[in-house]
Amino acid sequence: MGSYRVCVCFRRKFKSGEAEPPHEIRELFNKYSEGGAHMTPDQLCRFLTEVQGEVVNDNDQLNPQKLVEDLLHKRHHITKFARHNLTLDDFHHYLFSTDLNPPIRSQVHQDMTAPLTHYFIYTGHNSYLTGNQLSSDCSDIPIIKALNRGVRVVELDIWPNSTKDDILVLHGRTLTTPVELIKCLKSIKDHAFSASPYPVIITLEDHLTPELQAKAAQMITQTFEDMLFCPNDENLTNVPSPEELKYRIMISTKPPKEYLKSESVRRESSKQLMISKSKDSDDDDWGKEVADVAKTKNDDKGDFDTNQQNEDEESNDEDYETNQESEYKRLIAIHAGKPKGSLKEALKVEDDKVRRLSLSEQALEKAAESLGTDLIRFTQKNFLRVYPKGTRVTSSNYKPLVGWMHGAQMVAFNMQGYGKNLWLMNGMFRSNGGCGYVKKPDFLMNVGPNNEVFNPKDKLQVKKTLKVKIYVGDGWRMDFKQTHFDSYSPPDFYARVGIAGVPDDVTMKKTKIIEDNWIPAWDEEFTFPLTVPELALLRVEVHEYDMSETDDFAGQTCLPIAELKQGIRAVPLFDRKGEKYNSVRLLMRFDFI
Repeated sequence: MGSYRVCVCFRRKFKSGEAEPPHEIRELFNKYSEGGAHMTPDQLCRFLTEVQGEVVNDNDQLNPQKLVEDLLHKRHHITKFARHNLTLDDFHHYLFSTDLNPPIRSQVHQDMTAPLTHYFIYTGHNSYLTGNQLSSDCSDIPIIKALNRGVRVVELDIWPNSTKDDILVLHGRTLTTPVELIKCLKSIKDHAFSASPYPVIITLEDHLTPELQAKAAQMITQTFEDMLFCPNDENLTNVPSPEELKYRIMISTKPPKEYLKSESVRRESSKQLMISKSKDSDDDDWGKEVADVAKTKNDDKGDFDTNQQNEDEESNDEDYETNQESEYKRLIAIHAGKPKGSLKEALKVEDDKVRRLSLSEQALEKAAESLGTDLIRFTQKNFLRVYPKGTRVTSSNYKPLVGWMHGAQMVAFNMQGYGKNLWLMNGMFRSNGGCGYVKKPDFLMNVGPNNEVFNPKDKLQVKKTLKVKIYVGDGWRMDFKQTHFDSYSPPDFYARVGIAGVPDDVTMKKTKIIEDNWIPAWDEEFTFPLTVPELALLRVEVHEYDMSETDDFAGQTCLPIAELKQGIRAVPLFDRKGEKYNSVRLLMRFDFI
């Protein structure tokens, strides 16, 4: 019996051909082809309008005549003189093509003329690290990768070299091997606009002497030349828009004078840590902390920064010469700073100044408990940057939704990291054509007649309900070895479908397991009521059930619900690191009710 099963399984595993059209696709084809064997461009047009919610016009890529011609040419190499209609298989192939029928728009479509503070911005943390926060190499390669993915904010920690005559980029007081600042700057210049024309912001964590600050200013000026945006208005009271800042580079750091009055740096001896790498688990615990490298202060004054490894605790007690100070200061487009006093005082909005405040993830969570509306008011005009706590030495990440719910523009992530939170970050910035800038929802920017703003703690009514149907998956047989999931039989796939968003919207559901099939047909529907659809992300994961071990990972994606196209769509899946698979995709349907 065992040998018979092996034979059957291997025969099934190597079965060629495409996924069969699901029953509902057959019914739709039959309906719109009016019972015929072929669907004409006019009939396809009706389907696109009524089911897919598309606005079809003659000049668009959705011109049905052109779409039919392109599809037939691609599939069958049929010329324009041959038939101009689709069979059921052609129709199914079109619907299951991630290129022809994607789940979200691929163009920039939001208003890009509002001030920069009105946008969520794709933001990296310690962008030069190749791996963990303590001992990995520093390099320009992760910076290039991030920029090519559409990241718009790059962070560089700059330090003097041992002879104090040049500038290095490294994670201070750790074992990370440095990279020269000039190399990072040149790579930023070469790759800044490979994925998006909108501005790149370089946040500098500065540990330099006045002389080296002057040298950094010279390097930056000579590298970027006309690309560099230097505001005439020191406090940037009139913040330009992404549209105005296309193809420009901006610098954000503390002005030199900020360092004069700051406390001296606590010089703590570095502790050697043994970090055990834990395998990503299947549940939603969103990453466990693996070490404790810093004590957290609970008072408001200490809460801006709780780690020796992070930005705003650093100081430089040198005296600054006027000419060196002014040259360096002139380059700073977005002023950062750590105000004295309580967190509430730090969130006060100043009429004549736009600034950037940085908070650790713990400080943000603390502020969100009692100062939610203060955060909203602050982020309506000023920049808020959130960064991972220092205990995330393996370069894990935190929940980004807390920052977005409170209007934080720069939710800074370890882009070289891993895990579900990074999937969410990548998902959010698939919005707006993947340009790295996503306009904040109106409710985060509105001020009511009595000067009231959105309160993240308010209990909200359901605004919209999303209905998701998952028909079938395919592509694993092309992208994986036949024995990848199971040595002796085809895989047993199941899918998890759910929502990441504000706490009331968060949920995760699961399909049945389809046994022994490379092309699982689940044909299941799920309904998701949403109170804040503007910030909600659709999470999709596929796993292969394993009775004796941990289930195998088989793909994931996160899609911004505000961007979802209605109707039947081909949804590409990505690996754990966020790289798109060549062939793996799902056929799904989205409807808002």
